[in-house]
Amino acid sequence: MTGTRGFDRAEYRRRADALQSGMAARGLDALLLTTEPDVRYVTGFLTRFWESPTRPWFVILPARGDPIAVIPAIGAALMATTWVSDIRTWNAPDLVDDGVSLLTGTLADLVPDRGRIGLPMGHETNLRMPLADFERLRAGLGARSFADATDVVRRVREVKSDAEIEKIRQVCTIAGRAFDRVPEFATLGTPLDQVYRDFQIACLSQGADGVPYVAGGAGQGGYADVISPATERRLAPGDVLMLDTGAVRDGYFCDFDRNFAIGHADDAARRAHEVLFRATEAGLAAARPGITAADLFHAMGDHLPDDAGGGRLGHGLGIQLTEWPSLIPMDVTPLREGMVLTLEPGLEIAPGRIMVHEEDIVLTADGAELLSPRAAPELPVIG
Repeated sequence: MTGTRGFDRAEYRRRADALQSGMAARGLDALLLTTEPDVRYVTGFLTRFWESPTRPWFVILPARGDPIAVIPAIGAALMATTWVSDIRTWNAPDLVDDGVSLLTGTLADLVPDRGRIGLPMGHETNLRMPLADFERLRAGLGARSFADATDVVRRVREVKSDAEIEKIRQVCTIAGRAFDRVPEFATLGTPLDQVYRDFQIACLSQGADGVPYVAGGAGQGGYADVISPATERRLAPGDVLMLDTGAVRDGYFCDFDRNFAIGHADDAARRAHEVLFRATEAGLAAARPGITAADLFHAMGDHLPDDAGGGRLGHGLGIQLTEWPSLIPMDVTPLREGMVLTLEPGLEIAPGRIMVHEEDIVLTADGAELLSPRAAPELPVIG
C-alpha cells in the first residue's frame, strides 16, 4: 500500500482559516491547543512521543496569522519540518517552570488585556497539562479569560478534506486485506491471544504504520463483550470470533470489525449476523447530509430487536479512533458532506452473548460511500 505522506501547506492553511473564522464568530483572540490530535490537526506534528506523559506541548492559533508552537526543545527539529515557523522552546522537563512562563508571555503578547482565549472544554476533550500549571497560567494572564472553544474545533474537524478521506480509505483497505487473512491463523484450537497477535502482524504486513487498537471476543454462539483483553482460551467448534481493529496509516484510523464462526455456526448466530447486516444496510441507505446523528441511530435501531441494548450505534472517525458525533438518540448533530462515520449496530443474542458489526463510511452529496470493504451478508465459517 503506497500513498503520499502528510499534507501540503494549503491543507493546513485551510484548517487554520476555518478555525479562525469560528474564533471570530465567538469573539476569541486566540485558541490554545494542548492535546495530540488537536496539535497534529493544526500543525502536522506526528510523533509517538506523546506516549510519554512527562512533557506538555502547546500550540496557539492567534486570531490572524499562523500557529505558534510552544514546546519542549526535544521536539523543535521535528516541528521545524511542519509548516509552523514560529517555534518557541524550553528545556523540559523543568520541575519549577515547565513552559508556563513561556506560554504565559506568548499569550500575553497575542491577546489584549481583557481578551478571550479559546480552550476546548466539552465532551471528549481534555487539558493535557498539570492543573496546577494551568492555574499559574490563568493567574499570570491577569484579566484575560478562557472560554469554551469545543464547538470551534469540533465543527472544523468533523468534516474531512478529500486528502483526509483518502488516507482513511487507504487504512480501511489495509485492514480489509488483513481481515481476508484471518482464516489462515484463526483456526480451531488456536489461543485467542495468538489470533490477536497474528491479526496485528497481518495489518502491519499489509502496510499499517501501527495497530494501536485491537479488540474483540470469542465464545459459543457469541461473545460476552467487545473490550476485554484476549486470553489464552482456545478457539472451539461453535465459537463466534469477532476482531475489531483501529489500524493507523499516516496518522489516520480505520475502525471496523468482522465476525467469523469457528467450525460451524448455530442458527441464532446466523440470524444475528443477518439482522446486523440488514440494520447496517438501513444505515447505509439513510446516511446523507442534512439528517442528524440521532436520525441515523434510529434508521439502524428500527431494524434491531427492542432489547438490542442501549449503546451508541456508531461515531465519527479520523485522526482519532472515535470522534464526534455519537450515533445516539440525544445527539442532534447535523450530518454534513465530508463527515466520516462508523455504522455499528449490535444486539444481544442471549444473556451473556452479543454480536456487533461495524463499517466505515463517508458522507457524500449523494449519500453514504463505504470506505471499509463490505462484510458478507452471511456469517463466514472458518474450518
